[in-house]
Amino acid sequence: MLSLKRAIPLCLLLCVFYQLNAQVVTLDNAFSHNDYWRKNPLYDALSNGYTYVEADVYLRGENLVVAHLLPCLRKKQTLERLYLEPLLTGSYKDGKELPDHPITLLIDIKSNAERTYRVLEVLLEKYKSIITSYEDGVVTKRKVTVVISGHRPYNTLLAQTSRRAFIDEDLKKLTRDSVIAQTTVTASCKYKRLLSWSGKGDLPAGQRARLCRFIQIAHRNDEKVRLYAAPENAKVWEALLTCGVDLINTNKIVKLKEFLLSREMQQPVSGL
Repeated sequence: MLSLKRAIPLCLLLCVFYQLNAQVVTLDNAFSHNDYWRKNPLYDALSNGYTYVEADVYLRGENLVVAHLLPCLRKKQTLERLYLEPLLTGSYKDGKELPDHPITLLIDIKSNAERTYRVLEVLLEKYKSIITSYEDGVVTKRKVTVVISGHRPYNTLLAQTSRRAFIDEDLKKLTRDSVIAQTTVTASCKYKRLLSWSGKGDLPAGQRARLCRFIQIAHRNDEKVRLYAAPENAKVWEALLTCGVDLINTNKIVKLKEFLLSREMQQPVSGL
């Protein structure tokens, strides 16, 4: 039987766990990959505490259509309708309310970088009251920070003194002097470009050291690190976090949420 001395801390930990599950707790490490695939895009991620969501975007006419492949394009499935409108109003037309915590919206541009960005600029201006901005060297944080990945209009953003978007750097190409302050905020690459480990056994020392070198450079540049298309299992997630990866990319939002909450619960509780 548990002694009273041991039972009290256990009860406190259980209380913390149930409290975390009963409310929306923001998960700073949680990244909803291809978020628009979900039954309820944006809502499912935010209601599970996610602070990063991703949408793939194609330019069609003057519309930014959210889709992964061209044959799947749906004219009504736009970036504005699925993401920006509900983020501005805080709710959907069916009455569902969104949690109000700040998020980063990563837009993976699949069409021409410059043409797509010109249309995106106009759209973001329409929602400027909630979009983080860069003005003459000053970043003003707001509810939504927009980061561009995929086909990046890199030189255009570097030249702008006023904008509402930032860049997701290629982690694999990162060097100590490859970024400009306040232009890039994240650094990403495909998992297999750095690691071949599937989660069986231990992460090989050589692969760990290689990953940590890139993470150190990114962190010196004040960038958060993400590896996408990684094996979706707890052992890999734990190893990535231990190495210093900031964002865990997932298609399994509930499974990752449970892992992160369980991990948090296992951290030492102050005063016990």
